[in-house]
Amino acid sequence: MGGSDQGRVQGGRGPVDAEQMIEEARKAFFVMFGFLVIVWLVQLANYTDHYALSRDYGVVSGDFGTLPDVLSAPFLHWSWAHIESNSGPLFVFGFLAAYRGVVRFLGLSLLVAVTSGLAVWFFERGSVETVGASGLIFGYFGYVVVRGIFDRHLIDTLIGVVMAASFAYLLTVAVPGTPGVSWLGHLGGLIGGLAGAWLFRDRHPRTFPPTHSDGGTGITTRRAPAAGADNPRTDLYKELGDLGLL
Repeated sequence: MGGSDQGRVQGGRGPVDAEQMIEEARKAFFVMFGFLVIVWLVQLANYTDHYALSRDYGVVSGDFGTLPDVLSAPFLHWSWAHIESNSGPLFVFGFLAAYRGVVRFLGLSLLVAVTSGLAVWFFERGSVETVGASGLIFGYFGYVVVRGIFDRHLIDTLIGVVMAASFAYLLTVAVPGTPGVSWLGHLGGLIGGLAGAWLFRDRHPRTFPPTHSDGGTGITTRRAPAAGADNPRTDLYKELGDLGLL
């Protein structure tokens, strides 16, 4: 009985992880859905007031009074076309950034908003109000692309490779030369996302319980080797465990 029970506990480690991932994905979906609802409601209010909110709460380079607006600017846009172009990528990359943990995602969002806004505040030329969620989009994009590498997570690494290959063209508007676009905000957001992948990386790798053998029945449960620098297959066993194969 002891060996069989232990086998169910250890064998259920993968499915439990899958259930947790599904739950986090559900939370991520509703977080991003709620965020988009807020952004669109703000846009409606902004539009009815002839975009006064964008003028009053945008980031202006060198203006100390607009420094707090690095947190409000991502919620504001200049037109319906502006918000429409941002909404799809914001939801996709935001969801992928959030499904590993909503609390971590909120910290990442704050970091990206600050780095994107400060890049505009310090380096933008001219007294123009800069608003829009594109800085967050670039931050989430950078985070998703490299998160799997820092976390040593196979699935996230594959997702990052696919996203990098599919949306590499985004980087063309994070360099100087694109008219009418705050490439500094994009670049600042991208830097924040890359930094966030490192700062919010998983620092607690999974460990597996020791093998348990029932001397009466001869049943022995499988286990992955304990993590350690001398074990080159540790990461492989970890990924197999995440997939419920161990």
